[in-house]
Amino acid sequence: MQFGVFTVGDVTVDPTNGREPTEAERIKAMVTIALKAEEVGLDVFATGEHHNPPFVPSSPTTMLGWIAARTERLLLSTATTLITTNDPVKIAEDYAMLQHLADGRVDLMMGRGNTGPVYPWFGQDIRNGIPLAIENYDLLRRLWREDVVDWKGKFRTPLQSFTSTPRPLDGVPPFVWHGSIRSPEIAEQAAYYGDGFFANHIFWPAEHTRRMVGLYRQRFEHYGHGSADQAIVGLGGQVFMRRNSQDAVREFRPYFDNAPVYGHGPSLEEFTAQTPLTVGSPQQVIDRTLSFRDYVGDYQRQLFLVDHAGLPLKTVLEQLDLLGEEVVPVLRKEFESLRPSHVPLAPTHASLRAAAGSDSTVHAVDDVTGRAPEAAR
Repeated sequence: MQFGVFTVGDVTVDPTNGREPTEAERIKAMVTIALKAEEVGLDVFATGEHHNPPFVPSSPTTMLGWIAARTERLLLSTATTLITTNDPVKIAEDYAMLQHLADGRVDLMMGRGNTGPVYPWFGQDIRNGIPLAIENYDLLRRLWREDVVDWKGKFRTPLQSFTSTPRPLDGVPPFVWHGSIRSPEIAEQAAYYGDGFFANHIFWPAEHTRRMVGLYRQRFEHYGHGSADQAIVGLGGQVFMRRNSQDAVREFRPYFDNAPVYGHGPSLEEFTAQTPLTVGSPQQVIDRTLSFRDYVGDYQRQLFLVDHAGLPLKTVLEQLDLLGEEVVPVLRKEFESLRPSHVPLAPTHASLRAAAGSDSTVHAVDDVTGRAPEAAR
C-alpha cells in the first residue's frame, strides 16, 4: 500500500499571526514538503492543479519535474490534472516527458476541478463537464497507446496521422487515477477502463464514500477487469497531530475556523465527527485511518492533506515527521496483514511494465454504448 501527502497549494493567511506567505514562499514550501516526504519514508507526493487565487500550482509538470530531479524514489502524482480544460495532446506530451525525466515515477489523477470559472478561462463550457472528461480522456489513452492517431471528436479539432512525442517510457503509459468527490459518472469511467478510482474523501461523510467506491468496484467487475475487491482504490484524508490530542485540537482550531473552504461553517467537532478529518494524537490517526477499510474494503493508496489553511511550514514538517515515524509504519503493517493475497498492490511503472503484453482479461461490453472498453485494445 502506498502512503503519501497531497497539497492544494493554497496561499492562506496564518490566522494566529496575520502573516500571508508570498507565492514564491508557498511554491518553495511545497517543494520542501515533497523532499521531506521522501526523507521520512512516504511513497507519494501529489500536487493539485489550480488556475485562480488563492492557489499557486498552475503548472504541475514544472513543479514535479523539479522535485523529480531532487528525489530518488518518491512517486510523483497530480491531484488533479484537469482533463476537461487541458488539451489531451498537451497532457500526453507533458506527462510522457515527465515520466522519462523521473524514470517512471509518475502517475496522474484526472479530475474536473472545483472552480467553475476555469471552464471559460480555457474556452470551454461548464455544462459540458462530463462529456469533456469522457471525450478528452478517450483521446489521451489513444495518444499514449497508438503510435499514429486519427481522431475526430466534438470539443477539439481533428487529428490526422498524429504521433504524440515523446512516447511513454518503455511503451507503458503512466497509471491513471480518476479523482472525484461526488460524480458517479467518474467512478463509472474509471471502472470502464480498469483504471484507479481516487475518492477525495475530505468533505463528505463515510456513507457517501462507501457508495461511490462500491459503485466503482461493482462496475470494475462488470467490465471484466477482475473481481470487485481487486479494483484499485485510493483515498484522501486530512490530519493534524500532536502527541497530546488536546494540544492538537487547541492548535488546529484557529486554522480550521478560518480555512478557505470550510471555515466559518460547522464546528471542528462537528466536522471531525461527520468527515474523515482527524485532529488528535498519532494513535487516533492510526485508528481512524484503519477504520476506512471497514467501508471501502482493501485499498491501495492513502494520501493525507497536511499543509493547508495557513499552517506554517515548520508545523507541516512536524506533521510529516509524525506520519513517517509513528503513523505510517503501523498502518503499513496493519493494512498488509489484513490484505488478502489476491488483492493487488498499487500499480507502479515497474509492475505495469512487467504486465505489459500479458493481459488475458476478457472484457465485458458497455451496457450503454455496446462497445468493448478501450483498455481491451
